[in-house]
Amino acid sequence: MTRAEYRLAVAEQVILGWHCARSSGADLAGIWDSDATCTNESLLSAVDEVLLLAEIHAFPMASAARRSMQDALDVAVSCLMEEFLRLKVWDASQMEVRLGVRFAVGKFSMPAADSGVSLSLAFPTTGSISTASTIDELYASGGSQSSRVGAVTMLLDGEFFDELDLISPASLSVLHQIALRVIRAGYTKELLHAFTNAPCDVLDRFLTILQMECAFETDHVSFEDAEWWTAEDMIKRWILATKLVAKALAVMQRQLQAQSCGAFDRFKNDYFMAIAKNSIFVLLRFANGFTTTEAPDKLVYVLEMYEALSNAAPGLLLLFTEQRVELVSRQVEVVLAKLARALRAMIGGLIARIRTADCPQTTGSAARGVGVHPLTRYAMTCVELLSPHRAALDLILANGAGESVTSLGSLVAVLVTSLERHLEEINPKLSNDDDDAAAAAAASRHLFLATNASYVARRAVDAGVEPLLGDGWAARRGSLIARYVASYVEACWAPVAACLETAGRKPVKVAAKFSSAFDEAYESQVHREIPDPALRDALRKAASEMVVPAYSAYLQNHPKLQKNVRHTAGELDRLLWELFEGEAAERNKLLL
Repeated sequence: MTRAEYRLAVAEQVILGWHCARSSGADLAGIWDSDATCTNESLLSAVDEVLLLAEIHAFPMASAARRSMQDALDVAVSCLMEEFLRLKVWDASQMEVRLGVRFAVGKFSMPAADSGVSLSLAFPTTGSISTASTIDELYASGGSQSSRVGAVTMLLDGEFFDELDLISPASLSVLHQIALRVIRAGYTKELLHAFTNAPCDVLDRFLTILQMECAFETDHVSFEDAEWWTAEDMIKRWILATKLVAKALAVMQRQLQAQSCGAFDRFKNDYFMAIAKNSIFVLLRFANGFTTTEAPDKLVYVLEMYEALSNAAPGLLLLFTEQRVELVSRQVEVVLAKLARALRAMIGGLIARIRTADCPQTTGSAARGVGVHPLTRYAMTCVELLSPHRAALDLILANGAGESVTSLGSLVAVLVTSLERHLEEINPKLSNDDDDAAAAAAASRHLFLATNASYVARRAVDAGVEPLLGDGWAARRGSLIARYVASYVEACWAPVAACLETAGRKPVKVAAKFSSAFDEAYESQVHREIPDPALRDALRKAASEMVVPAYSAYLQNHPKLQKNVRHTAGELDRLLWELFEGEAAERNKLLL
């Protein structure tokens, strides 16, 4: 046995013995421990010995010793790859200490709405408006909510990461030693491949916010597999994780480039882009799972996901070199396009729901046919929830969602038009058999339409979408409400005033008939409630102008009736100005 063969045999025995023991499940230490301290000098020396024998071509090409050396070299490099994957390059411990929050699964919680993380009302379901309860804790967590909110606010502060040393200093020398040996062995491709599985303590902590193991293991997370409340919860997690990962990556890149890693310097870009791509692809796979839903109730949440990805994408793509950015950019564009397609389908479903929604009986004023209908509340709540997302919606709808909907403004116009057509179909039917019943039904119909039209106008202003509907929209809306008010007064109070126009009858009987008609109309209207003060005053004013001047003129023309009539003109005016207070009118009602 030659000297070289002896040296190979000794090194081979150490390397293969260690490898076999590890393969059989033995808990053997590697070359370096978690603190990057060399704990197995003999194994490292054996690896170096094999590398040296390979470098000096100690054995002929076709010899058995050469084949043994190559086998030992393969195992030695495999050992180095394993050491690299075990090495803790990134350290999140400073971050946890500074924040006082642990990011292990089950320990980090979501902030409340005032933290800057997007939390919103649940998109309402048909026939009712439900407010989603704030998810105070996405994870079971100790500590106060205020401390959790403060922690996330600090994390989203761009300066916070800059103040931390995210790289473990001891790992740098190990990276150099591993890279040096890999280069000597000619196995750089194997190291580059190992980057795809490289752990990152900082990013992994943030990705655990998703708390969805399947996102790391599969190419698709099905949105439809989750319960509704869970879907909302999941999207909030994803938005937070995306913001944190984007900020962390930018700082990590700067800190890594500022370090001198010796032989590893030539691999720094490839290494960083590999771990960046891995984390981004986790987020993209997760988002991709939400691209198959078409349920309108989930529109706002998926829209927030679309916005979060759109906002984060430019900064994320800047992390990659020109040669690497295309793949990531293409995947981002694919997910955004699929989310946009899903959102357009949801918007189409929302329009259809407004047009075809069942309108069950309700309580209160709406049940008496004059209040704000649940469908109206639903439609305008949808508008209010969508209005903060105008920029994203305009971009999404520019590609068409049908119905000539190409922007948020045109969407609101279609929703309002569809709503009003639907409301026209659910008003009380007019009776052909009874004139009084027909008049009462007509009055209720116009009061109902006026109430809902006024509500739409107010909510459009509150949501900030009125300017999107065109310069003449507010004026047209005012004219429409005025027509409904005039039609209501014509149906309800014009017949009362008409009692004074009876010719050839005794004034006493005319006054008695008028009083009876007034009392009947008053009783039918006094308990109705109009919540909008402006509309309420407009209705009172129009009713008073219809009845009081005519009654006052009649009394002036028949002065002998002044002492025999039940009400003076002033009393009638006061009664009319007490209308539409709802149940409160009962307390203020005068005895007739």
